[in-house]
Amino acid sequence: MIDAALRSRSVASSPLDVYGVALRRAAAGNPVVLNAADPAGRSRSLAPAAWCGGLVDGDESLLRRCVGPVLDVGCGPGRLAGALAARGHPVLGIDVSAEAVRLALLRKVSVLRRDVFAPLPGEGRWARVLLADGNIGIGGDPARLLRRCRQVAASRGAVLVELDPPGAPSWAGHLRLSVDGERASAPFPWAYVGVDDVAALARTVGLRVREQWTEAGRWFASMSGI
Repeated sequence: MIDAALRSRSVASSPLDVYGVALRRAAAGNPVVLNAADPAGRSRSLAPAAWCGGLVDGDESLLRRCVGPVLDVGCGPGRLAGALAARGHPVLGIDVSAEAVRLALLRKVSVLRRDVFAPLPGEGRWARVLLADGNIGIGGDPARLLRRCRQVAASRGAVLVELDPPGAPSWAGHLRLSVDGERASAPFPWAYVGVDDVAALARTVGLRVREQWTEAGRWFASMSGI
């Protein structure tokens, strides 16, 4: 029994568990520090409190470009999906986190706990597919993710992505999450894509960047089929 207890303490928490803790604390109004660190020790501070709140600076520029049915990939607690629904847009949020889905449901968002690479409702009929808040990194392979988004988007649909700023290098590898300085999670695959690299990335998957823009220090692109 002692060996089993030691083994259980030696196993790192899953990234989804750590992410869920951060969301619960943020949704309860508590200050939360969520960090994502790569193997070289470089880290980024993430913003669970902002995800759990209302719209933040830069969101409007993204929402204005949403027309028709919208699929919000990695919707989190439903900040963007909830705003779109309130404006009368047909919108579905998907997320792999049970806590994110729970919080999105509290906003009355139509949401499923689903992996973007699994079968999805309305495949081939979504007018806009959102990859906001860095979600172009999902799965650690942006090209694979964009191919999948192209599959679920309508033939004349567009994929709207949020990117790292000019000069920021693109990167793919494994990250570990930690919340409030507690023990880091097990590693999980993720990627960052800089705005300087998005046009070349889009071409590799048969997409073309139709527009790039910046607002409130955030960078975005809209891409569709060639």
